[in-house]
Amino acid sequence: MHTRRPLRTLALALGTAGLLISGCTEGGSTTGASSPAQAASATPSAVPAALKPFYAQQLNWRDCGVTGFQCTTMKAPLDYAKPDGGEIKLAVSRKKATGPGKKIGSLLVNPGGPGGSAIGYLQGYAAIGYPAQVRARYDMVAIDPRGVARSEPVECLTGSQMDAYTQVDQTPDDAVEVTKLSSSFKKFATGCEQRSGEILPHVSTVETARDMDILRELLGDEQLHYVGASYGTFLGATYAELFPARAGRLVLDGAMDPSLPSAEMNRDQTAGFETAFQSFAADCVKKADCPLGTTSAADAATNLKKLFSDLDAKPIATGESRKLGESLATTGVIAAMYDETAWPQLREALAGAEAGDGSGLLSLADSYYEREPNGTYANLMYANAAVNCLDLPPAFATSQAVTQALPTFEKASPVFGKGFAWASLNCAYWPVPATGTPHPIKAEGAAPIVVVGTTRDPATPYKWAKSLAGQLSSGTLLTYEGDGHTAYGRGSDCIDTAINTYLLEGTAPDDGKKCS
Repeated sequence: MHTRRPLRTLALALGTAGLLISGCTEGGSTTGASSPAQAASATPSAVPAALKPFYAQQLNWRDCGVTGFQCTTMKAPLDYAKPDGGEIKLAVSRKKATGPGKKIGSLLVNPGGPGGSAIGYLQGYAAIGYPAQVRARYDMVAIDPRGVARSEPVECLTGSQMDAYTQVDQTPDDAVEVTKLSSSFKKFATGCEQRSGEILPHVSTVETARDMDILRELLGDEQLHYVGASYGTFLGATYAELFPARAGRLVLDGAMDPSLPSAEMNRDQTAGFETAFQSFAADCVKKADCPLGTTSAADAATNLKKLFSDLDAKPIATGESRKLGESLATTGVIAAMYDETAWPQLREALAGAEAGDGSGLLSLADSYYEREPNGTYANLMYANAAVNCLDLPPAFATSQAVTQALPTFEKASPVFGKGFAWASLNCAYWPVPATGTPHPIKAEGAAPIVVVGTTRDPATPYKWAKSLAGQLSSGTLLTYEGDGHTAYGRGSDCIDTAINTYLLEGTAPDDGKKCS
């Protein structure tokens, strides 16, 4: 999401946003869920008999070993269609309301991804950095979604295999390179099936939303209060669709559009990153030390493309065994697009690359992928693929389809379009068929839901927020006119005041309210 927050690491900030470069997109899933009307009527006393044990279980809270936080584990059905067919254990953490003031309930938080650790976000920022008046009246709570981090994580590759995967050329120039890229996607998918085959069919967004309802009951709340960012907005909207009567104060920040098919979503994100880059370039060329030149944003784009081309032909040293090629360099640049506070670091990294030192861009790429210095990876990218490839049919089924779509992607972004188009191929080889379909979410009967959009958001373009707010029967749009991914807590008093008022008093901002 964003790096402005002092208690958050760059890896957490960059890793919990929309992850198009992984080749996947976020979308809607419907298999395994009851209809919205059925779910809404499923009060704790009226849940199906097979689910009652899950809604009636006791949470045994313990000290996490992190000051002020408690942890527990809850159980949910592995497969909601067969609740007695096996269980999955999900990690939960909380920090109790600090007071003063009457407690409102629990505030569940999710940083996005999919694949971002909600517990990591809670303990690393939300339960410490959210406004004091919010923390005073809510228990701050997080559950790592199924397949993520502490909740039976999806695993796919070894560290060395992941290193190789991240370096494969994603802008193939000939049939040999296309075959190599396709093979890397197949190896990734095969690794996931071999290491996590049992859980892969059961990490959809709908299933995670249903897990959240079990947690809501176990926390003793009649309604779910929630702040979700990026993909977390789709998770929150899905919850409201399934359980509209139980949807409390929901903030959906950096909103997604669940009505879009994968290919269109990927093109929109491509355009979003182009918009963010143009904003960076316009700022960069005003500075005497801009490594992309000091004439115009157009020239900066041309110079960046040349750098990528040079790195494609001849990777450069990084001070370690891995060299910086075009793929890792592109990832590093994209990582810095999530927050304008990373722009100075990007300028320095680009200057280094121009001088033959790839360490700066490699560091940014490693933060994006959540790679540790010892060569191990968090499961962010594995969970990201697992959820995305299950939630929506693949953007492209064949390399030929990508080739046909290339002109539209390159029109959306002359700088990033080709790479983003080819990255969209990986779900074509996924071992589990997609269970979801794109569809608008109305959540009729839900209380007012606040949808937040940033006008120059790279990962979740502003038009998605406008669309989601329009789809939701009770949606209200709050706009941040600025750069970066998401808006809450990024320094706008106008945004923060509107959201805080909603969370504390239940009064949503006027639909269409704009802040800067």
